[in-house]
Amino acid sequence: MKLALLAGMASLVIAVSAHAQTTGASMTSIPLIERAKLFGNPTKAQGRLSPDGQWLSWIAPKDGVLNIWVAPASDPDKARALTAEKVRPIRQHFWSPDSRMIMFVNDSGGDEDFHLFGVPVAGGEAKDFTPFPKTTATIVGTSNRIRDRILVGLNNRDPRWHDVHSLDLATGELMLVRQNDGYTAFIADEDLALRVAVRPNREGGQDYFRITDGQVEERPFLTHGLEDSQTVQPLGFTADGKTLYWIDSRNRDTAAAFAMDWATGRMTLLAEDGRADIQNALSHPITGKLEAVAVNYLKPEWKVLDKAVAGDIAFLNKELGEWLLSSRTDADDRWVVATDNSDRASSTYLYDRKAKRLTKLFDSRPELAEAPLARMRPVEIRSRDGKTLVSYLTLPVDAGDKPSKPLPMVLLVHGGPWARDVYGYDRETQFLANRGYAVLQVNFRGSTGFGKAFTNAGDGEWGRKMHDDLLDAVEWAVKQGYADPARVAIMGGSYGGYATLAGLTFTPTTFACGVDIVGPSNLFTLLSTVPPYWESFRKQLIARMGDPDTPEGQAWLKERSPLTYADRIQRPLLIGQGSNDPRVKQAESDQIVAAMQARNIPVTYVLFPDEGHGFARPENNIAFMAVTENFLASCLGGRAEPIGDTVKASSAKVPHGARYAPGLEAALQGR
Repeated sequence: MKLALLAGMASLVIAVSAHAQTTGASMTSIPLIERAKLFGNPTKAQGRLSPDGQWLSWIAPKDGVLNIWVAPASDPDKARALTAEKVRPIRQHFWSPDSRMIMFVNDSGGDEDFHLFGVPVAGGEAKDFTPFPKTTATIVGTSNRIRDRILVGLNNRDPRWHDVHSLDLATGELMLVRQNDGYTAFIADEDLALRVAVRPNREGGQDYFRITDGQVEERPFLTHGLEDSQTVQPLGFTADGKTLYWIDSRNRDTAAAFAMDWATGRMTLLAEDGRADIQNALSHPITGKLEAVAVNYLKPEWKVLDKAVAGDIAFLNKELGEWLLSSRTDADDRWVVATDNSDRASSTYLYDRKAKRLTKLFDSRPELAEAPLARMRPVEIRSRDGKTLVSYLTLPVDAGDKPSKPLPMVLLVHGGPWARDVYGYDRETQFLANRGYAVLQVNFRGSTGFGKAFTNAGDGEWGRKMHDDLLDAVEWAVKQGYADPARVAIMGGSYGGYATLAGLTFTPTTFACGVDIVGPSNLFTLLSTVPPYWESFRKQLIARMGDPDTPEGQAWLKERSPLTYADRIQRPLLIGQGSNDPRVKQAESDQIVAAMQARNIPVTYVLFPDEGHGFARPENNIAFMAVTENFLASCLGGRAEPIGDTVKASSAKVPHGARYAPGLEAALQGR
C-alpha cells in the first residue's frame, strides 16, 4: 500500500505506464467476468414468505435502486414493487407478525441512523415509524401471539442507550415501555413482556438480570467477564416462557447450546462441538422450541435436536449443498431457503416440507449462471506458535488443484476483528480469482467461532501476533507453491483495512501493494470517536485494546497505530472511504493520507460522500472495484477491465493521488 520515496515513486510511475490489461497466457482462455455482474444490483434477493403463507416478498431493483417487491405466493409472476426508494438501496426487510405489512430499516448516506419503516401489502406510501434525527432504531421484540405491535428501541432521548417502546403497527403510535439508563439490551417473551435486562460490567463482560413485575432485580442471575463476552448469548424464550435458550462458553472453551429452566435456573446441555462454537439456531416459529443448531468449523454443519426437522435438513443438504433458511410460515409447512455454495451465485427455493419438494423461485444473479466461478477450499494452517488457523484458499479456475507455477496472490483480511471468514459464495473472492490471483482468507487469532481461547488470544495483539498469523499464512501459501512471494497484495475493509495499513508499515517490504477500505490508521482517535450507542461495547474495546484515557493505554494505541509509522511505507497504497462512516470516521483515512502526502509518499485516496462504513450503492462499489482491479494489475500483473465510465457514474471524489492509480486520471476527466 505504500511507496519508497524517490526510487519508489519512479518505479510506481513506470509500473503505471507499462500496465497491461491482461496477465500471462494461463488466464487468457478464461472469460473476464464483467465487474458489474458481480457488484451491480442482484436481479432478486432475500426471498421471504409472509407468516400466513399468502405472500412472497423479495428485494429487487426498481429504477436502478433496490426496493421491496411482493407477489401472491401462489403466483410469483404477479409481482409489484411496494417501495420507491430513489437513492439508498433497501438491504433488509421482514414481515410484520400479522402479515399485513412489510417492514425495513434504512439510513441516509451510510450514517447508520437507521429508521424503521413499514409499508402495507395492499400498497401505499412507506411510513417512517421512527422519524427522529440522529436516532438508530433497533428491534427489541416481536411475537406470534401479539401481532398488532412490536417492541422497538430508540436512542433519541439519550444517544448512548435505547429506550424500549411499544409500536402500534396500525396507527404508528409509540408508547414508552421502559426508560433505559445503562442497559445494553432487553429480552422479551411472547407476550412482549420484558423478562431480562442486560448490563455491561467492569470486567468487560455483561450481567443478566431478571425483570419481575416490571422491576429489574438487584442481583444478576447470570454474569460473565471479558473472556466470554464474544461467546455468551441468549437466544430467546419458548412461547410458554418456561425455557430460555443460550449459547454459552462459561466454564468451557467452545460455546455450546443450553436450555435454562426459567423457574430453577438449571442449565441443560443440548449440543456442543469441541472444534468450534455453536453459532446459529433453528427454532419452531410458534412454540419457540429449539430444533437444530449449526456449528461452522471448515463448513457449516447442522446438529439436529428435534427429529421433526431431521428429514428436512438431510433432504436440503443432499439437494442444495450449503443452504440458509430465510423464512418459514407459521404453519411450518413451507420454508424459503437459499443456496450458499462457493462456486455458484445464490439461488432461492420454496420448500414444501410434506411433499419434500423444492421449487426454484429465482437466481439472485442469473447472469453468472455460466460464468467461470472458482471453488473455495478450506485449509488449516499452523501458526508459528502452534495455533490452527482455519483459512480459505481460492485459485483461478484454470489453476486446478495446484498451479503450474506460483501465482500472484491477494491476502483478503476480514473485518471485525471479532468476526470470521466462512465458506460460501463471496463476490470479492470471485472477482479477484477471475483476475488471475490466488485469494487467501485467514481466520487469525481474535476471530470468532473457534472457541473463546482463540478469540481472546487476540487481546492486545493488534499489529503483533494477529499480524504474525497473516504473515504465517502467506508463508504457508508460498511454501505450498500457491503464491509468488514477490507478488502478494494485502486488502481488506474495517479491521481488514487496519491490517492492510499495518502490513505496509510494520512489515513494509512483505507486500507488493495494499488496498485499505474504511480502515483505522490511528487507534487513539478510533476509540475516542466511537458512536455514542457503542457505550457498552466501548468497555470491551478498551479491555481488548487500550484505554485512551490512561497513559499506558495511550502508549499502546500509539505504538499499534499505522499512522505512527507512515514514514516506513514503501509500497503502493489505495484507500477507499465513506464520508459518513460513524465507526471508522473519515479522519482515519485523512490522517494517513496527509502523513504520506507530507513525506511525498504516493497514495491514492478515493472518497465517497454518500457512503459510510462500506459502499452500499452499486455504482460506488463498481467504481471502487474498477479502480482496485487496475491498481492491483499494475503491481501484481493480473487482468483488469478498463475503468471506463464507472467513476463518472459514481459519487467518487479523489482528494489525492489520482495519478498513482492506472487509468484514474483519465476516468475523472470531464466530470
